[in-house]
Amino acid sequence: MQRIRLRYTKRGRLRFTSHRDFQRAFERALRRAEVPMAYSAGFTPHPKVSYANAAPTGTGSEAEYLEIALTEPRDPETLRALLDVSLPTGLDVLEAVEARTPGLADRLTASVWELRLDGVAPGDAERAVAAFTAAASVEVQRRTKNGLRTFDARPAVLRLETCPPQADRPNDRPCAILRLVVRHVTPAVRPDDVLSGLRAVADLAPPVPAAVTRLAQGLLDEETGTVTDPLAPDREAITAAPAASAGAAEAAAPAPVPEGSA
Repeated sequence: MQRIRLRYTKRGRLRFTSHRDFQRAFERALRRAEVPMAYSAGFTPHPKVSYANAAPTGTGSEAEYLEIALTEPRDPETLRALLDVSLPTGLDVLEAVEARTPGLADRLTASVWELRLDGVAPGDAERAVAAFTAAASVEVQRRTKNGLRTFDARPAVLRLETCPPQADRPNDRPCAILRLVVRHVTPAVRPDDVLSGLRAVADLAPPVPAAVTRLAQGLLDEETGTVTDPLAPDREAITAAPAASAGAAEAAAPAPVPEGSA
């Protein structure tokens, strides 16, 4: 059985696609692309697809990940292209790599988010960010199926900063851009929780809903505070495999016989 890991996006209007809607669209794409999927056992077999830490509905993403299991080997890049053309524009498959290492989900420990706050002056955003980062705790509330839940959003936020305005944005309207690095914890701290925290500590309330996009997710480098590529270990293992095979073949080759020896 071959396992392939994919990175895909949720862009434009497709950011409003729920995770269940994406699952249905992806399974249809697998059938259109005639992917030799492995299936679960039981009365209602399903394709063996493992989804990892999907972004909330309504948020865009450049870094969603999943893993599929195949009954026959396929070239990852060819498979990526077939699936990409079989999915609607906005759900784009950007990368495919053969799984050579375990634990993809374990390598998704942090995310980098961009929050675009239309109608908010950059100076107001900077003051709110300073108040948030200076706070020892920032309690926020979230409505769940079990009622209203209160929790501290501050410990999960590793970095929160303002960014220069984007060049393609009109200059006649204020717009603040925030960059957020958040650790994946329980309960999960989402970008809307951080926005609730900014409102709580600095009374920052954007006049329109924020446009939120996940730029990256992966393993957190504790020393640098950066989020690393979760597919890198698989690429490195693939690159190392031919070198290891060549070294083994060279070691197994018989030693040359010196001239003149009996």
